Amino acid sequence: MPAAGPREGAAEAAARAAATGPRRVRLSLSRVDPWSTMKLAFLLSVGLGVMIVVAAAVVWFVLDAMHVFADIQELLVSIGSENFLRLMDYLQFDRVMSFATIVAVIDVLLLTALATIGAFLYNIVAALVGGLHVTLTDD
Repeated sequence: MPAAGPREGAAEAAARAAATGPRRVRLSLSRVDPWSTMKLAFLLSVGLGVMIVVAAAVVWFVLDAMHVFADIQELLVSIGSENFLRLMDYLQFDRVMSFATIVAVIDVLLLTALATIGAFLYNIVAALVGGLHVTLTDD
């Protein structure tokens, strides 16, 4: 008989919770760890950097397959513009990939630094105003 008591109490609590609706919990995000923010931002920005390099290669190959570079060079030769023909040297695949890689490396450095600084700034502001308040519900 004593074993029936706790089961009845749990059943009554479950029935009460079901009758009142979903549970609500109000939480406050008062601090963000700058080290974990830096690691996450670094990994996400490395992924973005890889996407930049791959996208530049895909765009270059599509433009080359459409003969855009050949048409531009033909147009420049037909109008007799020798100065702009040197511009076509910068549109070679190696140079485009080098430029895309430099942009990707700068992207990784800047995004990682900005996210870490953002975490520090959030911690300072959260100490002043109490942080971000979130209400979670249990469905």
